[in-house]
Amino acid sequence: MIRKVKYQDIDFENYKKCLNTSVQRKSYAYPHYLDVVAGKGNWEILVKGDYEAVMPVPLQKKMGLQFVILPKLCQQLGVFSKIDDADVNQEFYEALRKHYAVWYYAFNDVNVLKTDLVSRKNFLIPVGNYEGIRQKYSPKRKRKLRLDQEVLDNSERILVTDFSEIKNFIQNNSTGVEGQDLDNFILRFEEFHKLNFVKFYGFKYHNKWINMIAMYEDAFSAILLGTFNDKEFVKLSGACVLIDDAIRLNVEHRIFDFEGSELPNVEEFFRGFRPELKPYHSFSNPKSKVIQKAFFKLFF
Repeated sequence: MIRKVKYQDIDFENYKKCLNTSVQRKSYAYPHYLDVVAGKGNWEILVKGDYEAVMPVPLQKKMGLQFVILPKLCQQLGVFSKIDDADVNQEFYEALRKHYAVWYYAFNDVNVLKTDLVSRKNFLIPVGNYEGIRQKYSPKRKRKLRLDQEVLDNSERILVTDFSEIKNFIQNNSTGVEGQDLDNFILRFEEFHKLNFVKFYGFKYHNKWINMIAMYEDAFSAILLGTFNDKEFVKLSGACVLIDDAIRLNVEHRIFDFEGSELPNVEEFFRGFRPELKPYHSFSNPKSKVIQKAFFKLFF
């Protein structure tokens, strides 16, 4: 039987034990991660048996109505268990739809379900030898990594520790995100940075920041959470160099996760590093249906 467990009632020791021994293990599902991206108390879980399988459920409230939607910087969640079982996953899927008003939810790339859901792309490089992985890069990517001597002489790659510098660069060089959404991204980055889970690597050219990447790093995965570039210097390929550095530093003991994209130009950029395609599945509901169900849950 699957039951709903509110945040304050979660047995976090058993929850983390289930995650640690699961075949679907993902950083996004851990309490410290969800506490940052969703907020403490703004997520709960569905549980089967004595934490034999679990499903984290992030929550948001608007106008007094509560609904499920994956927060920013949280690509996929789903069911976590020692064996991935389509029947068990289907039970969780039905329980999720029964107990919540779901706006958008994504299962992880290991979960198999009996219901056809929307397939989305992600790219991973499994743990392996860096030199062997680098040899597989596309010819174009290898070419981009060969910096001109003038650039080599006048540039440096640095682990950026001053968050005021990081914040200023992100604010001035974010594409497609602005206003309150950008502020929220920066707040989450800052929280992760304080917890020492997110590191920022920067490329300086003639003493000017021109690229930064945000890397979430824990015991088993390294996730590229953000790439920020000064448009005037894109041709210098600083972002390529920083990502290659991050792969070199991590891939021999961590899975490298590109947090794939549905945007063709971003996908083409990632594919140059020759990662493995790892699709995951998601579902969503129209806003009107979500509001109707959330309203019903509130009053009935």
